Amino acid sequence: MKKTILLGAMFLGAFTFAQTAGADRDAHGCIGSAGYTYSQIKKDCVRVFEQKIKLTEVAPKGSSTSMAAVIFSKDMKKAEVFVPDTDGESLILTRLGKGKAWKKDGYILVPFKKNGYQLKKDNVVIYQ
Repeated sequence: MKKTILLGAMFLGAFTFAQTAGADRDAHGCIGSAGYTYSQIKKDCVRVFEQKIKLTEVAPKGSSTSMAAVIFSKDMKKAEVFVPDTDGESLILTRLGKGKAWKKDGYILVPFKKNGYQLKKDNVVIYQ
């Protein structure tokens, strides 16, 4: 009898966990609690911290430094930037010509050093 009660409790607990895991899916089906957010360029859920191009905050406001990530379109005409200060929404910056910067609403993404990038807001470097 004790085994039956124990197995029943385990089953019920597993069932309850299965019902709540993934309950925080966004409108695109991305599970935020698992670190996923929607990428407009990839048209899929991504983990920002796993992206190839990561930028570090230049002047952190406090003891912790935040990170930004960049995903480029295949033709390099668009850059999707994930920064903490945009309420979970990514920014799509557009490149106006070859060798030019990607821009939108005061944000500018420019090549920096050999393989890096700088993100500026109102001409102030905020990530690199």
